[in-house]
Amino acid sequence: MNTCGTIFRVSLYGESHGPAVGVIIDGCPAGISLSENDFAADLARRKSGAEGTTPRVESDAPLLLSGVFRGRTTGAPIHIEFRNENTQSEDYADFMHIPRPGHADYSAMMKYAGWHDPRGSGHFSGRITIGLVAAGVIAKKILAHCAPISIDTRIIAAGGSEQIAETIRAAKEAGDSVGALVEIRIAGVPAGWGEPFFDAAESVIAHFIFAVPAVRGIEFGDGFAAAAMKGSEHNDPFIDQNGKTARNGAGGINGGITNGNELVIRVAVKPASSIAKPQRTLDFSRNEPTELEIKGRHDACIALRSAVVLEAAAACALADLALVARARKSWESNIPWRKS
Repeated sequence: MNTCGTIFRVSLYGESHGPAVGVIIDGCPAGISLSENDFAADLARRKSGAEGTTPRVESDAPLLLSGVFRGRTTGAPIHIEFRNENTQSEDYADFMHIPRPGHADYSAMMKYAGWHDPRGSGHFSGRITIGLVAAGVIAKKILAHCAPISIDTRIIAAGGSEQIAETIRAAKEAGDSVGALVEIRIAGVPAGWGEPFFDAAESVIAHFIFAVPAVRGIEFGDGFAAAAMKGSEHNDPFIDQNGKTARNGAGGINGGITNGNELVIRVAVKPASSIAKPQRTLDFSRNEPTELEIKGRHDACIALRSAVVLEAAAACALADLALVARARKSWESNIPWRKS
C-alpha cells in the first residue's frame, strides 16, 4: 500500500493539510553519513515558486526523528518529518460533492466511503512526494557506496513541444496546464542487478515511479518505438568484453537484469488536473451538470517539480536492487557447492 521495497523499504505518510507529512525508511545500512543539510539540494529542486508552479511555499525543513546518531545511520528505521505550515483548506470545500475532473476526489470517496481527508487533496496530494525525495537522497548515498553512479534528469518536452518555457507560460496564461516528458539517464550501474521475473529491474523501477502522482507511462531505451522496429534495428551489438554496446535500445536492461550500459528511462507526466479554466462536470449532491472553477494554488506543469521526485523514485528502486544483489552475492559466495 504505502510501503515499497524489498530490503530498502520506503513508507510514506501524512495529508496535504494535516500537521505533517514524511517518510519512514527501513533497511538502510548502518554507518552512512547523514544530516539535515544533505537534503537541501534536492528539496530545493522540488520547491514551488518558479514560473508555472504553485505559489504555495513551505519551509520544507526536514526533521530527522530516528535512525541517525552522531551524524551516521544506525541501521534502525529512519523517520523524516516535514511540518505543513501554509495551508488554505477552504479552497477544497466544494470537492466532496463536485469532484474535480481528472483528480482522485471521486475514486477516493468511493474507496473510503467519504471518510478520507479532502483538504489539499489529502493523502493524494503531490505534497506527499516530499518524503520520496528525502528517501531518494539516502538511496543515492547507498548507491555511491556501490558504484560511481551519476544521474541526469531533465524535462525534454512539455505539452508535446521542446519549447518548454514558452509552452508552460502559455498554458498558465490560459488558466490551463500541460503534461511533460521527463528523461532520466543513470550511468555507472553495474551489470547484474534485477531479479526476474516479477522483480526484474524494469518492474522494480516502474513500481516506484508509478507511485509518483500524475505518472501516465514509462519506457526504457527505445521504449514504445521498438514496436515499429525490426530486430536488426533494435538489437544492441556488443563492442567490448565489458558488455558495452554499439547502441542502447534496451536502455541498460536485458532479461530484467542491468547490463552495465547507461539506464535510459523516460516518464510521461500528465497535465495537472486542477486548472483555473472553467470545466463542465457533475454536481453529485444535485445530480445535475454544473460549471466548476477551481480556486487555489496550482501548477501549470507538474513536471517542473516532479522531475526530482521521479529521480528519487528511480534511485530508491536502484538502492533496493543493489542491496538485494549484495545479499545474493554474499549468500552465493558462502555456498560450499558453488562452482569455482
